[in-house]
Amino acid sequence: MSAAELHYPAPDERLSVLFCCLGNICRSPMAEGAFRATVDKLGCGNRFARIDSCGTASYHTGEQPDSRTVETLRKNGIPINHRARQISTSDFREFDYILAMDTSNFRNLKNIEPKDGKAKVLLFGHFDGKNRDEIVDDPYYGDTLGFRTNFEQTVRFSKNFVSEVLQVELSE
Repeated sequence: MSAAELHYPAPDERLSVLFCCLGNICRSPMAEGAFRATVDKLGCGNRFARIDSCGTASYHTGEQPDSRTVETLRKNGIPINHRARQISTSDFREFDYILAMDTSNFRNLKNIEPKDGKAKVLLFGHFDGKNRDEIVDDPYYGDTLGFRTNFEQTVRFSKNFVSEVLQVELSE
């Protein structure tokens, strides 16, 4: 997605952002928590009406995030209160951005995207700062290193999202 296709909000407009992975227990709740904490730390949390996460599949609907996601966020001072849910077509109408963690989930989102949706659907890695659409790999079958890597990615992507979409110059 080119910069011209992004939605640049007016200064008084509040955005809604939805993060999406497969089961909504590892990567997307990690991104949700990291994004919320990052925008608050940067002083622009008030620019967001809603920050949420979901999965393209219903495997874990109603479950809490993976304990390794919770622990990684906790170690970074970030609470998470979330129950897994599956994406719905109404999400495409209610959110300004739906950010997928990988190309498989991105394709799944594009396949179910309704014609009347307002959401900009793209890879969260679009905001990698390196122009290469970085993937947030699924850490589920690995160890805690994958979760730490996911956290570092999501914080970096969150800062770049703020810089690019809100057009805020970051001092960090």
